[in-house]
Amino acid sequence: MKKNIALLFLVVVVFACKEIKKESAETTVISEEVKKPDVKLYTFNGGTVMVNNLELFSQDTTYRGQTKEFADAFYVISHPKGNLMWDAGLPETLVGLPEPFTDPSGAFTVSRKDSVVNQLKSIGMNIGDIKYIALSHSHFDHTGHANTFKKATWLVQEIEYDSITSVTSQKTNTDNYNAIKELTNIKKLNGDFDVFNDGSVVIKSMPGHTPGHQVLYLDLKEHGPLLLSGDLYHLYENREHKRVPVFNFDVDQTLKSMDKFEAFAKENNAKVYLQHQKEDFNKMPKAPKYLN
Repeated sequence: MKKNIALLFLVVVVFACKEIKKESAETTVISEEVKKPDVKLYTFNGGTVMVNNLELFSQDTTYRGQTKEFADAFYVISHPKGNLMWDAGLPETLVGLPEPFTDPSGAFTVSRKDSVVNQLKSIGMNIGDIKYIALSHSHFDHTGHANTFKKATWLVQEIEYDSITSVTSQKTNTDNYNAIKELTNIKKLNGDFDVFNDGSVVIKSMPGHTPGHQVLYLDLKEHGPLLLSGDLYHLYENREHKRVPVFNFDVDQTLKSMDKFEAFAKENNAKVYLQHQKEDFNKMPKAPKYLN
């Protein structure tokens, strides 16, 4: 009888130990899933774009006769494994000009007040601290100071790289090509790319505005998940009504990317920030010097 009781007790103890180990393992897994890397986002002023002909931003006449001032932001994402710069504002040749510059067509009047070097100082960084640079696309208002980061690795969709560096582009889009030609450390992407391999900073392929246009998903420890739109949308109204600028590379691709973007935003409960919308620029986390 005593042997039976002892055996029963032993079985109970062994089973209890197994359950404790199982619960401990499950707790560890849950803890690892909840723990997020300490990712910070800083928003900087890359200049101002006064759109003198807003009609360019729709396939119809919705905006005929209207004008609008756009923000032109660039961003630094600080991750424990390195820093990423997203977009590069307007050309720094505008800094110090006595008056804003209007392009020959008269469609845009642009200005920029400060250099990237000065702005990085406000968060205690310099050029060498940027490990990666990624541009939503290769238009002049997103490539401004890109060449400054020639030692960084450029994360670019292969189709975008091939387009902007083609012989034709070098002749017909010379300024756009010159803005990125010194970026020689290149990682060509073909679709979405998890920059730090932990889901916290993910480049999402959203072609249409340009052949290799992309947006950026961030899962921030402090602010939660968000999406930087690149130029998928310029205006709140364009997002609401799926309006496409007349100068987009491919309208159908753009519309498909919009659907993909919205589904992804909903699935991840991500806040969406339109990079050219001044109201969204004012909401974004900034370095202390640039809060106003």
